[in-house]
Amino acid sequence: MKTIIDIKKEVMDLNEELIDLRRDFHRHPELGYQEFRTSKIVKEYLENLGIETKIVTDTGVVGLLRGGKEGKTVLLRADMDALPQEEKTDVDYKSVEEGKMHACGHDGHTAMLLAAAKILAKHRDQLSGNVKFIFQPNEEGAGALNMINEGVMEEPKVDAAFAIHLWTPIESGKIGICGGPVMGACEVFEVTVMGKGGHTSTPHVGIDPILIASSIIQGIQSLETRETSPLAPITIMVGSIKGGTGCNIIADKVQMEGTIRFLFENEEEEKKKLLEKFERVVKGICDAMGTTYQLKFIPSNPAAINDDRMAELVKQAARETLEGECSVTYRNMAGEDFAEFTQRVPGVLYFVGTGNEEKGTHYPHHHPKFNIDEDTLKTGVEMHVRTVLKYLES
Repeated sequence: MKTIIDIKKEVMDLNEELIDLRRDFHRHPELGYQEFRTSKIVKEYLENLGIETKIVTDTGVVGLLRGGKEGKTVLLRADMDALPQEEKTDVDYKSVEEGKMHACGHDGHTAMLLAAAKILAKHRDQLSGNVKFIFQPNEEGAGALNMINEGVMEEPKVDAAFAIHLWTPIESGKIGICGGPVMGACEVFEVTVMGKGGHTSTPHVGIDPILIASSIIQGIQSLETRETSPLAPITIMVGSIKGGTGCNIIADKVQMEGTIRFLFENEEEEKKKLLEKFERVVKGICDAMGTTYQLKFIPSNPAAINDDRMAELVKQAARETLEGECSVTYRNMAGEDFAEFTQRVPGVLYFVGTGNEEKGTHYPHHHPKFNIDEDTLKTGVEMHVRTVLKYLES
């Protein structure tokens, strides 16, 4: 029997609370695996709704809502962690934590999922199945796999998974949904180039790792433009470089960190080839310059691949939520470890547009002026609720 809920009214009744929650999380950002305040609020909120709740991986929270009737189990995920950067907005709910801010929308994700849990808990007796609410720590550093390894997909076994990402590149009032790959796989690299210290007046008796590092940065770009098909999306970026202690000192080493992002059809096979090529370039340059290196690859996340049938279900929910054809096909190369869930069960990661230049919410993710259009929070809540109902009743 179809569940009867006046979803729009119930979402609007919670809108003020929803915004207050988001602003509170925004004021108090916490980095990955440091989300103690956030997880405490989340846990208490779920417990007050009568939802079975437990802490996983130190700061992660899992809530299980058992429906009144037997059925499948659907997972909804929100990420909670912030970023290590200084906020440069002038909003009155600006971060009070120096050097930390919610620059990716995770504060909104957490608030939206709490509000959706409140609505679904109110109607638990009508649900034909169960809902797992996953509040994940450390998404920026790949925390999903740790939660999965601790059993969040079991007891009861999860049958499908959904997640929302608020997204400023999509305008408010639109939702990005499509089947197939939607976000890139990501591999983090760390390179240390060894030098030989000395005085900058006698560079011939030292080995300058800064010069060598600059050659490596240039060289690895050829992997994108000369050694990968132009039809295969790939980006290689150095995000951090550290070396040297003074203007007149030859550094003894340079450390670089960055990401390799890609969308390959044969992900594991092509990734192996790409990483081998990467090391070939690093080694070749270091050999030519008479020095050594250390290289470490850190897997971050696989590509996020949406199930086609589940994507159609989400599109139906979007049409009802925004009362018309509002979905757009959208893919990007950012990494998202919700992919770990969709590697195991059919699922969909989709994007609720929150870009509005008039409101100053058009800045890209990870920008110090990043903000979200709070009018889109209620869209996310309604999408969560409608997606759960449609899936459990399918």
